[in-house]
Amino acid sequence: MKVAIIGAGLQCRRRAPVILDDKGIESLVIADKTPAKADAMAKSLGCSAVTTWQEAVARQEIGIVLVCTPPYAHAEITIAALKAGKHVLCEKPLARTLAEAGEMIAASRKNKRTLKCGFNHRHHPAIWQAKKAVDDGIIGQPLFARCRYGICGRPDYDKEWRADPKQAAGGQFIEQGVHAIDLFRWFLGEITETVGMTARRFFTGQAMDEDGMALFRTVSGATATLHTSLTQWKNLFSLEVFGSDGYAMIEGLGASYGTERLMIGKRDFTAPFNESVTEYRSGDISWKNEWKEFTAAIEDGREPIGNGLDGEKALRIALATYESEKTGIIIKL
Repeated sequence: MKVAIIGAGLQCRRRAPVILDDKGIESLVIADKTPAKADAMAKSLGCSAVTTWQEAVARQEIGIVLVCTPPYAHAEITIAALKAGKHVLCEKPLARTLAEAGEMIAASRKNKRTLKCGFNHRHHPAIWQAKKAVDDGIIGQPLFARCRYGICGRPDYDKEWRADPKQAAGGQFIEQGVHAIDLFRWFLGEITETVGMTARRFFTGQAMDEDGMALFRTVSGATATLHTSLTQWKNLFSLEVFGSDGYAMIEGLGASYGTERLMIGKRDFTAPFNESVTEYRSGDISWKNEWKEFTAAIEDGREPIGNGLDGEKALRIALATYESEKTGIIIKL
C-alpha cells in the first residue's frame, strides 16, 4: 500500500519515519500548500513530494491519507480522500465544528473507509497499561480523574497557525486539552456535563486562549478535572485515575515531558504504603503504536481505537466547555 501525508509540518516529521519503517508500505508522498516545504521535507526523509493535496488524493495507487494540516483544512481534505476510496488518519481536533465532523464521519460510513482521529496519547505504553489496569478491575470502580497538561509556549507563538482563529478550532484548551478529554472518556465513560473557564494573560498578541480549566461529570457519576496551559514553563503531563480499590497515575510522555512513568497503588487503610512503578525509557513510541493499530484496523475491517466518532465526541465536549464559559452555566451533553 502507498501512503500520502498532507501537511509538511511537525506532525509530518513525527509520523513519516514510522510509515517509512513499515515493511508493508511501498512508498510515501508528501503534499503541502507551500510546495517548497513539501519538497524540503520529502528530501530530508528520502521520499517524494507532489504539488497539491488534490493530486495526492487523486492518485489511484494511494491507499491511506494522513491529514496533518491545521484544522481549517481537515474536513475538506478528509472528505475528498474518503470519497476517493482512501483510509484516513486525521489529526486532532478532528474538525473546527460539529457539522464538519459529522460530514467526515458520514463520508467514512458511506464510502466504507476507515477514519481515525490522531489521538496518539492512547498509545503511550504507560497510558495503555493504565487503561488495562482499569478494565481489569485492579483499581476498582473509577471515582475521579485529574489531568494537568501544559507546555512552554514559544516566543513567536502568536505568529503560528495555532493562534489564528481562521485556521485553528480553538485555543490551547482545545488544541492540547482535547487529548485529555479523549482520555477521560476512554477511562471513565461518556461525559454528560461540563463547565470551564479559559484565560489569555501572557500571549496577549493573539486572540486565542492560552490557558483553560474544566470540570466534567460522566454518566457513572465520576468527575474529572483538566488544566491545560501554554504558560506551563516546564512541560508537564500528569494523568491520575482513582478508583474504589486503588489508583493509576501516569507522569511524563518522554522527550521534553520527562520519562514516562506508571504508578499503580492499592487502597489499604492499615498496611504500609506501597505502589508499583514502571518507567518506559524507549522514548515516544506512541506514533508507532498508533500507526500499527490504524493499519491493523484497516486489515481487520474494524473500527480503530480512537475513531472518527471519538474525535467528534471529544470536539463536542471541548466546544461545550467554551459555551459554558460564555453562558456561565453548566452545559449538559
